[in-house]
Amino acid sequence: MTGSTSNKIRAGIVGGAGYTGGEMLRILVNHPNVEIVFAHSNSNAGNYVYEVHTDLFGDTDLKFASELSNDIDVLFLCVGHGDAKKFLDANPIPAHVKIIDLSQDFRLTASSKINDRQFVYGLPELNRDAIKSAQNIANPGCFATCLQLGLLPLAAKGLLNGEVHITGTTGSTGAGQSLSGTTHFTWRNDNLSIYKAFEHQHLREVNQSVEQLQPGFDHAINFVPYRGDYTRGIIASIYIDSNLSGDEALKLFEDYYAGHPFTHVTTRNIDLKQIVNTNKCFIQVAKHGNKLLITSIIDNLLKGASGQAVQNMNLLFGLDESAGLRLKATAF
Repeated sequence: MTGSTSNKIRAGIVGGAGYTGGEMLRILVNHPNVEIVFAHSNSNAGNYVYEVHTDLFGDTDLKFASELSNDIDVLFLCVGHGDAKKFLDANPIPAHVKIIDLSQDFRLTASSKINDRQFVYGLPELNRDAIKSAQNIANPGCFATCLQLGLLPLAAKGLLNGEVHITGTTGSTGAGQSLSGTTHFTWRNDNLSIYKAFEHQHLREVNQSVEQLQPGFDHAINFVPYRGDYTRGIIASIYIDSNLSGDEALKLFEDYYAGHPFTHVTTRNIDLKQIVNTNKCFIQVAKHGNKLLITSIIDNLLKGASGQAVQNMNLLFGLDESAGLRLKATAF
C-alpha cells in the first residue's frame, strides 16, 4: 500500500498466503484506518500479493515479505494450529504490538498465556468490554463462533437446562488451503460426509463460553459436523427442550444482540447466500412443540475468522466496530 499516514493503524500479517491471510488482505487493503506494513510468507516471499490472491490485482502493489518488521501496531497471526505458539516462541514481538491470533493456540483459558502475553477470547458478542481493554486476542474458531452465537442468549438467562443437539455443515475452505483427500474437488463435489462427530475441537470453546454465562452448566452438547459440497459458509441447526414461547424466545435473542452490529435475529427462513462474503451472523428462532430450534449461519472465513479478527482490531483501537467490514453478500 502507498500513502502512509501517521494516524493509521500499522498492521502486519503472518501467514498471508493462506485462506484467512487472503481474507485479511482483502479487508485491510480497503480499511480506511489501516496501513498494511507487511504480509509475511515463507513460500511466496518476493512475489506480489496479487500473484497468489489474484482478485487483488489492481488493488495493491504489496509484495510478500520474508522478514518481519516491529514498526507496527498490530500483528495478525493467520497460521495453522500449533504454529502461533511456535512463532511467538521463536520471534520476540515488542510489548507495544497488539497480537490477534487466528489459530486455536490461546483460545482456552488453560492455554491463554505465553511468555508475558495474556490472550482474551475474542468473541465480541460475549467479551466486547474485555476486548476493548486487551492487548492480545485469541480469535474464536469458525464452528465455535456459529454455535456460540446460537446459544449465548439462552445461557445468559440460565436456560440451557438439558442436552443440546446440533448439526452443522461447513464449506471446504474450513479445512484450510492445504490439499487433502476430503478437500479435493473430485471427492467433495456431489458429496456429503460426517466428521469428528461429538468430538469436534471447537466444542471446548463452546463449553467454556456457555459456562462463563451459565456457571454450573453440565449437560452434553451433542454436535455432528458435516463437510458440505460448497466452498464457504456454515449453517448450524441447534435444538433444545424449552418452555419459552416462540415470541419469548425471539425477544430473548433480540434483546441479547441489541447493539451488536453484525448479529441479526429473525423468524424468517435464512440461507447461506445471505451472509457469504460478509461479517454477519443471521439467527432464525422457531418453536416446534416443546422444542426450540435455533438456526445460525456465518461465513467461516469472515465472521468465523478474518472478519471477526478485524472486528476485534477495531475494538482494540477504539474505532467503530464495523469499520472496513460493511461487505456485500454474494447473494445472486
